[in-house]
Amino acid sequence: MIAQRVGLAAMRGVSKPNGLFIAQNLPKLALAARLPAQQFRAAATTSKVSLTEGQDILAKQRLARPISPHLGIYKLSQVWFSSSAWTRITGCVLSGTAYAYFATYLVAPLVGFHVESASLAAGLASLPFLVKGLLKFTLLAFPFSYHFVNGVRHLVFDIGKGYTKPQIRRAEQFAWSASILAGLFLAFGL
Repeated sequence: MIAQRVGLAAMRGVSKPNGLFIAQNLPKLALAARLPAQQFRAAATTSKVSLTEGQDILAKQRLARPISPHLGIYKLSQVWFSSSAWTRITGCVLSGTAYAYFATYLVAPLVGFHVESASLAAGLASLPFLVKGLLKFTLLAFPFSYHFVNGVRHLVFDIGKGYTKPQIRRAEQFAWSASILAGLFLAFGL
């Protein structure tokens, strides 16, 4: 569409009287010559129909529409269900944590709170080791590592590898174990 408009503008620019082969118009002509030919379609026609005829036409069109399958037709033991759902859940947790922090950082000066780095570090340092680690694990470390590992897994899928069911199952087990271990390392430093 944009290329067609560029070609149309080029043709309009050179269609002035006696201006077709002036040296400054030759690049415009070359651009217009390389554009594909436009396709023309007949304009849609309208006709007046009664309300009941219109409802009948709509009912026939609805019958011809494709229907997406209901989730009940899938087996719950399928290997890709949990991976897809957890990738989305961890993405939402990561973005939700970021949005909550940035909104708090934005609103805090208005209500008199201090959310600067020094006050956050002091507040987190006062928490017990286990609570601090669990907060980091659930809000940042595990969601980040799971989302990252599954992103790499999907990049492998994009190059056409790992589509058999045993490979998918192994990749999902690897994604879970690697992300839990990486999350524990990031949260607790173990």
